[in-house]
Amino acid sequence: MNSEGAAASATEVTARSLSQWLSWQESLHPKDIELGLDRCRRVAERMGLLPPSYTVITVGGTNGKGSTVAMLERIYRVAGLRVATYTSPHLLRYNERIRIDSRAVDDERICQAFAAVEQGRETVPLTVFEFGTLAALNIFAEESLDIAILEVGMGGRLDAVNLVDADIAVIATLDIDHVEWLGNTREEIAREKAGIMRRDHPAVCSDPRVPLSLVEAAESIGAPLELLGQSFHFVDEGEAWTWWSGELLLEHLPKPALQGGYQLRNAAGVLKAVERLSARHPITFAQLATALTTTTLSGRFQRVPGEVEFILDVAHNAQALEYFVATLLTLPTANRTHVILGMLRTKDRASAMQSLSKVVDCWHLATVTARQGATSGELRQTWQQLEHHGRADEYPSIVEAYRGALAIAEPGDRVLVVGSFVTVGEVLHELGVDGRVLVT
Repeated sequence: MNSEGAAASATEVTARSLSQWLSWQESLHPKDIELGLDRCRRVAERMGLLPPSYTVITVGGTNGKGSTVAMLERIYRVAGLRVATYTSPHLLRYNERIRIDSRAVDDERICQAFAAVEQGRETVPLTVFEFGTLAALNIFAEESLDIAILEVGMGGRLDAVNLVDADIAVIATLDIDHVEWLGNTREEIAREKAGIMRRDHPAVCSDPRVPLSLVEAAESIGAPLELLGQSFHFVDEGEAWTWWSGELLLEHLPKPALQGGYQLRNAAGVLKAVERLSARHPITFAQLATALTTTTLSGRFQRVPGEVEFILDVAHNAQALEYFVATLLTLPTANRTHVILGMLRTKDRASAMQSLSKVVDCWHLATVTARQGATSGELRQTWQQLEHHGRADEYPSIVEAYRGALAIAEPGDRVLVVGSFVTVGEVLHELGVDGRVLVT
């Protein structure tokens, strides 16, 4: 096999396990990311995957995408609709990425879809993410779906998910991340994320500080843009909350089960999307209330109780970690707060540590062995530059950092686990907690 896209033999294809497929895909294309839709579109058209027969909700943004997808999925499942989701990355198993009616698709089905993509691509080179996106669309095409909810991998305009024209686009929040690909200002990043909008199809933005570039892009595209604080609103009333848009008023809504004050903003955007799709897929107040209070999502301020409590969050950029710390500060104070921190080299380590320094007493700095993972030495160097006080230990792996934290933690302490999906996933595994999306 070479890296220029030569197709595999039929024997090779049918014999591969899921792990073998994924390893082979990594060798097929030399880049983790190659933005652009031409190659992927050619394969999708050959496979007859476009246009889909179901309603498509595309979810983008810097943070809050996973929570937005989970709430939308739960709402439409409570309403009895057939719903598929495609999300990334995963915590423990690749299968988490492709779900039908709240259940992860099994290995065999994914391998069959990979084989179909391999046949359809011929000699077109595809990245791992593009392979996965096409496989998900292939699986969805074989189901009688009402709705598919697609989470953008990175950016929007040139992301493989954007092959599919969205009936509605939802953009959760907009902040600095993936600067090497998307730009280093909110205006530049918003312009890229606006690419998931479509002419004459509604778009919703849940960020209260919407960049002008997003508004201008929507006008240029011809997409009616619904903005938090302008076309829809909410107010936190303590035990409940109220949402309104135009003449539609929803009072005494139960708080989302997902923890964090920012989840109300995510939920507000979700409700606007549901309202815009209500002619096609009507939802009752009772269904909304049930869904909001029963949606859970692993790795989003996930609390694992015990003598030493663990709180796990996939937050890996400045905005997400600020949200995480703000939520943490609403909880009773622990004896000592530890953090197991593992990050990718491409992330802003200084901003992450600056946010965490408000609450952390003991640092457990872990090498992330995944591609582009930062070493514990690199993390310590950043930690020292910021002149943090307290204890900071280095570990060669996330598992060793977990064991190190347990070794010195005392009853009444808490351990935060943040910095990347890989970090959270490995600690969830050590804790014996299932990392799948908990939507039933």
